[in-house]
Amino acid sequence: MSDSRPPRAYQTRKITFSASHRLHSPYLNNAENAQVYGKCNHINGHGHNYIVKVTLFGEIDPKTGMIMNMTELKQFMEEAVMKQLDHKNLDKDVEFFQTRASTTENVTLFIWERMKAVMSRPELLHEVVVYETENNIVKYKGE
Repeated sequence: MSDSRPPRAYQTRKITFSASHRLHSPYLNNAENAQVYGKCNHINGHGHNYIVKVTLFGEIDPKTGMIMNMTELKQFMEEAVMKQLDHKNLDKDVEFFQTRASTTENVTLFIWERMKAVMSRPELLHEVVVYETENNIVKYKGE
């Protein structure tokens, strides 16, 4: 057996959260917002059951057989995603969205940044995928 580097793999955990929002940019006037976002700019907003997949990439520890313990990853996702976003009005309850539209792109970026902030080994974070609906999906890899 060689003393080469341990094999590397991808590890993904999925969660679901519910939140409401209104697509409305502070950088556009009301007419522009209505034109850009259409029905999603309705004054009373709307909601989604978002699906989030967080993927890690790293070496499989030869002692534990894991990249990261799934229980630990679950705790990080609870802190970064569920506590911050679940059953919230994104535009009113989450400071991040005070200066940017609560698009799926920005929700994905928010989750990436929060995961990086709470993880014990943030260098393992490979990708965040957010499903706003089964047809509207955004992936972010920190680029």
